[in-house]
Amino acid sequence: MVRHVIVGAGPAAINAIETIREFDGGASEIVLVSDEPAYSRMVLPYYLADQIAYQHIFTGDAAYFDQLKVQTRFGRRVVCVQPSAQQITLDNGEELPFDTLLLATGSSPTIPKIPGADLPGVYPLWTLAHTEAVLQAAAGRPKPTAVLVGAGFIGFIVLNAMYKRGWVLHVVEREPQVLPRMLDRESARLVENWLRQKGVTLHLGTTVSEIQPLSPPDGSRVPRKQLRLANGHALEADIVILATGIRANIDFLAGSGIVVDQGILVNDRMQTNFPNIYAAGDVAQGPDLLGGPPAIHAIQPTAVDHGRVAGANMASHTVRYPGSLLMNILDVCGLQCASFGRWHDPQAEALTLHNPQGPIYRKLLWTGDCITGAIFVGRAQDVGLLNDLGMVKGIIQTQTSLKEWKKFLHDNPFDIRRAYVGAGVAAQLAKTTLLGRPTQPRRYRYLNQQPQPQITHPAAHQAYVQSRVPQ
Repeated sequence: MVRHVIVGAGPAAINAIETIREFDGGASEIVLVSDEPAYSRMVLPYYLADQIAYQHIFTGDAAYFDQLKVQTRFGRRVVCVQPSAQQITLDNGEELPFDTLLLATGSSPTIPKIPGADLPGVYPLWTLAHTEAVLQAAAGRPKPTAVLVGAGFIGFIVLNAMYKRGWVLHVVEREPQVLPRMLDRESARLVENWLRQKGVTLHLGTTVSEIQPLSPPDGSRVPRKQLRLANGHALEADIVILATGIRANIDFLAGSGIVVDQGILVNDRMQTNFPNIYAAGDVAQGPDLLGGPPAIHAIQPTAVDHGRVAGANMASHTVRYPGSLLMNILDVCGLQCASFGRWHDPQAEALTLHNPQGPIYRKLLWTGDCITGAIFVGRAQDVGLLNDLGMVKGIIQTQTSLKEWKKFLHDNPFDIRRAYVGAGVAAQLAKTTLLGRPTQPRRYRYLNQQPQPQITHPAAHQAYVQSRVPQ
């Protein structure tokens, strides 16, 4: 019997497992190795914000893995990979042979070398354990003060959760603007003004030099801290969140012969330089949809696609991945921000709409008559509710030549829908599948409960109730 060994339990790994079972119906052996339970890192900020229950963090339980005929090794790490012997070794000494191996080990936060970064109450907020520790540190404080070190995409997801909690917030960023790897200077300025209006204090163009405890720990609660900044200012905080970047988890591959760069290099089938060893998710450096060198796009949609492509190929079905699209979509305390593709390309032709009073910012970047990048900033009714984000993403993904619709968008930058439909983007997307077949819903449901629609209109609710009555 073919044995698939999968390392990691994030979205790439789980989607690979479900794809293998979709193709082989349980005819192979699957072993899952992970140092953490199967849960969604993406939803941790929602748990921090008290918007979801603890049980809803998890993406699989014992019954789910039994149903899929998956053997699990939770709480274990891989310490050695031997491609020629087709074997991995775990930290408890167990050796696992494999026919195919998927490395979906994700990424970890980079911890800056700041004196005091290891004090109680200073966290990277990357794992479930980190999130629980932050909630514990905030317990008993009516309105705790939190300092976020780093103003990037991941940090601002955490910032949004703390804002919903009503905490006092400070942000320290070494660059002269927020979200420097997601927004240009003009759009970032809108976000900065918005945050100041919401009571968030920004400290830009500076770094934290030292973190010191303000009082000795008394055992009852995490002591407050003082942060000394390079510009001479000092801040006091109950909680410090370090969000200064992430790096792929590849150290365990030293000496294995698997080729790595910033991550594990993979081809369009998610294969490494060993054809029976695959990589997916944050750890995989693979094809970019818009061309160029292999890239790491550490986002959930890419991890899901990677996992499905890897799983199909591990199950002996040849599926090629067109490449991932760089994209970030973010809620910043009620202000919607998004960037897609080559949003920072200095060679592209830019169409920009900028209204600071809105605040509204739209920037479409063109290569010929194709949109190859975009930036959006605005309130939900100006950005998200019109579905403009999704339509621009579709235009970039399909690399549709807009032809005469390019001039139309120059004259009517808010009428994305007409160009989207008129250029045939919707028709192209409707025919596109990743695996050549319709996507199947995930099998896992908490307590086997199916999602229920939230219907508030009385007439619609009555129609829904009647539709559930057997005829």
